[in-house]
Amino acid sequence: MRPQVNIDQYYLDSYDSKERFISYWNQINEIRKFKHGSILEIGIGNGFVRNYFRERKVNLTTLDIDEKLDPDIIGKVTDLPFKDGSFDLIACFEVLEHIPYEKFTKALCEIFRTTRNNAVISIPDSRSVYRIYIHIPFVTIIRKLIPLPGIKKPVHIFDGEHYWEIGKRGYPLSRIKKDIKGSGFKIVRTYSLFEHPYHRFFILKKDLDKQNHQYDQRT
Repeated sequence: MRPQVNIDQYYLDSYDSKERFISYWNQINEIRKFKHGSILEIGIGNGFVRNYFRERKVNLTTLDIDEKLDPDIIGKVTDLPFKDGSFDLIACFEVLEHIPYEKFTKALCEIFRTTRNNAVISIPDSRSVYRIYIHIPFVTIIRKLIPLPGIKKPVHIFDGEHYWEIGKRGYPLSRIKKDIKGSGFKIVRTYSLFEHPYHRFFILKKDLDKQNHQYDQRT
C-alpha cells in the first residue's frame, strides 16, 4: 500500500498540527454521514480515526501494509483480501499518493469491488490557493478557495513517501477525476478543506451501470 514508512513520524508533536486535526475531524464527519454500517479504513496512520470509532462501538475494520501499526488485516490497497461488496463504506485517507500512479486505478477498482455502495478518499492537492473569508454578522459567512492563476506546475520528485500529488505536472485534478470515474465511481462531491487546502476529499458512490458492466465482463 505504501513504501517503507517511518511510523515514528505519526507520533511526533509536529505531525499532529492544528490543520491535521481539522482533517481528522473532517474524515470522521464524512464517515458519520453514512450512518455507519460496516466500514473499512485503509491506512491507519496514528490511529486517531480508528480509535474514535472503536470507542463508539462502530463496526470498523482496519487494513494496512505495516504490521507495526497493528491493523486488523495486513494487506495492500491494490489487492484487498475481501470478497466483493464486503463493506458498506470504505475510507482511504492520504494513502493513494503513497503508491505509483500507474497503480492508482487498480487501487480504485479494488475499493470499488469491495464496497457495497460508497467510498470516501482524500489525496494531497499541492495547488496554491487564495483563501477568502468574509463574515457578515447575523447574515452569513463566506469561505472561498481560489486557485492562483498562471503558476507553472512543479514536477513532483519522490520524497520517500509521495509518488505524486494533485496539481503537480502530469497530475491535474481533471486527470484524477477522470480516472476515479473510469474505475466505476460517481463523484458525488469533491472539495479541499478551507483550513487545510492540501487535503482534497472525494465523496464517491458506485455507478451501478458500470458495476453491472464489470460483472458481465467477469462472468
